Amino acid sequence: MSTETNAVVESNHIITIKVSNSFNALSRIAGLFSGRGFNIDSISIGDSEIPELASCTITTHGDTRIVEQITRQLDKLVDVEEVNDLTSVPHVSRELALIKVSAPAEVRSEIMQIANIFRSNIVDISPVTLTIELTGNRNKIDACISMLRPFGLKEVSRTGMIAMLREYQGEV
Repeated sequence: MSTETNAVVESNHIITIKVSNSFNALSRIAGLFSGRGFNIDSISIGDSEIPELASCTITTHGDTRIVEQITRQLDKLVDVEEVNDLTSVPHVSRELALIKVSAPAEVRSEIMQIANIFRSNIVDISPVTLTIELTGNRNKIDACISMLRPFGLKEVSRTGMIAMLREYQGEV
């Protein structure tokens, strides 16, 4: 005997938005999410190639039906020019992290080797700390932080995801 259930499958989603570069735009976007009881995992917004527009990337999680509803609602907002769900299309995405770690002289070279393995940059140094700049996907940044944690994390600052549609969609 088989029982079927209509399980709702949640997944991570990356939504990009071109929005008017005005002080109300971000609050309207955030308000739409909170008004629907939907969580924003990360949000990043900044200038775009068009001076009047800002480029916004939101990462969230939920089932496909709800995310489709959210993208339709975003597209109706007065300040929004364009909305794309990049989740299932080829795209480029990155996150930036600054990681300040305890680095006394006796372990400094080991920390620098870890930073090198992750292709990161040392952007600040003091007698007792190193600050590492790391760019990549969430898994890469999480892995690097995990490797540095035993040395003593002093501070971690992450941007959240930024993303754009991959232009070339063919085979290489």
